[in-house]
Amino acid sequence: MEPTLAASASTPNRGRLRRHIGGPPPRRLVMLGTTRRIRGIGPMTEYLRPWKLFSLAVGIALLIAGSYYYEAIDWDVPISLIMATLTYLTAPWSMRVMLERRWRQWPLMALATWFTVDGCYAIYWSFRNPLALELMRDANWPASLSLYWTCGVIWLYRGSLAELLAETRRALTGRETAGSGK
Repeated sequence: MEPTLAASASTPNRGRLRRHIGGPPPRRLVMLGTTRRIRGIGPMTEYLRPWKLFSLAVGIALLIAGSYYYEAIDWDVPISLIMATLTYLTAPWSMRVMLERRWRQWPLMALATWFTVDGCYAIYWSFRNPLALELMRDANWPASLSLYWTCGVIWLYRGSLAELLAETRRALTGRETAGSGK
């Protein structure tokens, strides 16, 4: 039997999770959407999912509205667009690298995370308004990092919104998720 993180009705999740801590990662993670094998479909499909694009649009709209409402020295429309787009492209992958313990990809994941959260911000404001960068950089990165990981969790799921809702419903009612081998 292939090791998973899913629990049968008689086995609590905790026992299975403990077996994998510190050991090799399980071959298949059975957490919402991470078991889905997409054959013949490239990762571009995930970026074009309507529910993901809609959530990105809502997030960008909130960032733009916030830039006008709060009138912070370091919050404007261009940096909102830059950081939101980079987050959309990198956060789910970064989250997956950590969850699946792809150790060899951690340096690249850390670089992508840093660049999205702080690097592009520093580059943008060093040209646009260095004083804003000096005053606000220390306050910006914690908020940006928490938003980055939140978006990574939201966009981690590989599948349609209907599939996400169906898997969530099954998980909440205690039934096994598809592909768990039970």
